[in-house]
Amino acid sequence: MLSRNRVLLHVVMILSLIIFSGCAKDKVSDEEMKPSTDKAAMGKEEPLESKPIGISEGRTSEGMLPVYFDFDSSDIRKDQVPRIEANADFLKENGDTAIRIEGNTDPRGTNEYNMALGERRALGAKKYLVNLGISDSRLSTISFGEERLLMHGHDELSWAQNRRADFVIVE
Repeated sequence: MLSRNRVLLHVVMILSLIIFSGCAKDKVSDEEMKPSTDKAAMGKEEPLESKPIGISEGRTSEGMLPVYFDFDSSDIRKDQVPRIEANADFLKENGDTAIRIEGNTDPRGTNEYNMALGERRALGAKKYLVNLGISDSRLSTISFGEERLLMHGHDELSWAQNRRADFVIVE
């Protein structure tokens, strides 16, 4: 019985080699491998410049910029002042636009702490906009804490991208 299985195994292996070696394609010459010079086969030429597609940073609506925060802070950083001023300018130019300021945090800390920190960030950004002349009635706030991460990494770059306030146009 054992020798019968061995014979059968050898027959199957030999048949497999014959079948698979018979399926090999013919060799292709070097000349056939050269790229085509036929211009019609290339398709139309496209410019390299990219066109805006209506997406801005983070979850912030187009025309405005998110504001980023230091770890465990709700203070507007000096390097973020031009961003929030640009948002104020956008809102001044679009007088009927209302926005929701969404406070976000990185995933470190408890859920409760991060919800409170996200709220402080949203309120801090709102206060800054009001001080720049934007009507309080056009601004609402919400905290998402760590619930709406943009970057899911466990490194400083990812955490820094998640510590932000987004500015979203509401209908």
